[in-house]
Amino acid sequence: MAAVIMTIGYFELFVAFLGFLLLLWHYQSSRNSSPIMNWPLLGMSPGLLAHAHRIHDYFTHCLKLCPTFEFRGPWFTKNNFLMTSEPANVHYMLSKNFSNFQKGPNFKKFFGDFMGDGIFSSESDSWAIQRRSIQSVLRNGRFQQLFEKTIQEKVEKGLIPILEHFSMMGIEVDMQDLFTRFTFDNICMFVQGMDPGMLSIELHEEPYVAAFVEIEEAILYRHILPESCWRLQQWLQIGKERMFSKGIKAIEHFIFQCISLKQERLRKGDMGGSFDFLTAYIENDHGDLTAGLEISDKFLRDTATNLLFAGKDSISSALSWFFWLISRHPLVENKIWEEIKENNILEIKDDKVWWIFNAQEVRKLVYLHGALCETLRLFPPLPFEHIASIKADILPSGHKVGPDSEVIFSLYAMGRMESIWGPDCLEFKPERWISEGGGIVHVPSYKFIAFNVGPRTCLGREMTFIQMKIVATAIISNYHIQVVEGHPVSPSSSISLHMRHGLKVRVSKRCI
Repeated sequence: MAAVIMTIGYFELFVAFLGFLLLLWHYQSSRNSSPIMNWPLLGMSPGLLAHAHRIHDYFTHCLKLCPTFEFRGPWFTKNNFLMTSEPANVHYMLSKNFSNFQKGPNFKKFFGDFMGDGIFSSESDSWAIQRRSIQSVLRNGRFQQLFEKTIQEKVEKGLIPILEHFSMMGIEVDMQDLFTRFTFDNICMFVQGMDPGMLSIELHEEPYVAAFVEIEEAILYRHILPESCWRLQQWLQIGKERMFSKGIKAIEHFIFQCISLKQERLRKGDMGGSFDFLTAYIENDHGDLTAGLEISDKFLRDTATNLLFAGKDSISSALSWFFWLISRHPLVENKIWEEIKENNILEIKDDKVWWIFNAQEVRKLVYLHGALCETLRLFPPLPFEHIASIKADILPSGHKVGPDSEVIFSLYAMGRMESIWGPDCLEFKPERWISEGGGIVHVPSYKFIAFNVGPRTCLGREMTFIQMKIVATAIISNYHIQVVEGHPVSPSSSISLHMRHGLKVRVSKRCI
C-alpha cells in the first residue's frame, strides 16, 4: 500500500513538473514576437503543415503580424530560417551587401537534382560567367529576330485559331493550360530551336510538360517538411518524391533528345540560319561566348532546364492571373481596349482576319503595362525566394543572421503589405503605376521584386513584357474572356504561382 502511495506521489510530481515546464514555455512564447505558435520539440512546424494547402496566404498573414521573424523547425532538425517582407532587408541582401549573400547549401539541396549547376543554382564565378553568356545571346540580333518571329507566328497560327475554335464551339477552355502550352512551345524554340507543338487544337499531353508542375510542388514540400521526412520518401520512392523522380527522368529524356538532335544537325550543317541557345553554345565552344565554360552535355542539360523553367512558368502564370483579374474588373479591360484604339494600331490591321500586334506597336501601351505590373505585384510568378548569409550580419530591421543562416523573403506577401503599397494594397489598380503625365511610375526594384533585385535582376524582363503585351492585345482585340461562374480560383502550393484548378473560361468574339 505504501509503495502504491509513493508511486502516485512520484507520478503527481512528474505531472506537476511537466506542467511547470509548459507554463514556462508558454510564458516565454508569449514574450516572443513570432506570429506562429512555437511548440515544445516540434517548433513551428505544426502550424506550417496545417496551412500547407494555402502556404502563401498563411505566410502573408504571419508577415502582416510581424514583418520579419524567425521560423523554428523541430528541435532535431536544422529547419530554421528568417522570414521577411521588409523592402530594406531585401535591398540590403540582394543589392547593397550582395557579396555576403548567396543561394546557400539548402538551395542546392532542394533544387540541385532538378537545376543542376545552371544559372539559378550557381554561385560566384560560375554564375557571373553564365550570366554574361546568356546576356550575350539575348542581345544578339539573330536571337532577337527569332524571338519576335516566334511570338508573332505562335499567336497568329497557334493561340488565336484555338480561341476561335472554342469560341465557335461555345465550350469551356482552360486558359492557364493554353498559356502554359504557348509559353512552353516558345521557350523551346528560344532554347533548343525546336517547337514541340503543344499548342494545337488536339491539346495533346506530353509527360515532360506535366513533369515541371509535379517537380515544382515537390520542391515546395521539401521546404516545409523536415529533411529526414522527404529524404525517406525519396529513398522509398513514395509520395511527392516519387513524382519528382519520374518528372526528372521525363524532362532529362526530352532535353537530351533535343541536344542529340541539335548536335547531329550542326554536324550536317542543317541549321537554316537559326540562332537559339543550344546552337550558340555548341557553335561557339571555346569561343568568346563560352569562355570559362565547359560545354558538355551536362552543361547543356542544366542550362536548358533552367531556361525552360524560367520561360515556361513566369509568363503563363502572369497571363493567367492577368485575364482573371480583368474579367473581375471590366472597366480595366475596357480601358486597355480604348488604349489600343487610341494608339491607332488597329487601323493598319484592317486587312487581317485577326488583329495581332508586333513588339514596336505594343510598347506604346502604357495602361496595359500598368495592368501587367499590377498583376505581377499581386501574383508574382515566383512567390518566394531564399538565400543564405556567408558571414554573420545584421539586417536593417535589426535582426541578426549567423554564418550560413537561411533567409526567405515572400514576394507574394510584399505585394499585399499596407506598409509598402498603402491601404488599397489588395485592390487591382493599374493607375498606381501611371504618373500624372501619362508615363510609367518608377518603383524601386526592392519594393517591386517580380524580376529580382540587384546583380541577379532578371535578364529577360523586357522580353517578358513584350511577350505578355503581344498576347494580351491579340486576345483583347479579338475576344472577350469570361471566367466560368463558380469556378474556384486560388494559388497552388508550389514554388511557381499557378492556379490550383486552372482558369476555366468561355470565349466570345469581340463586337467592334
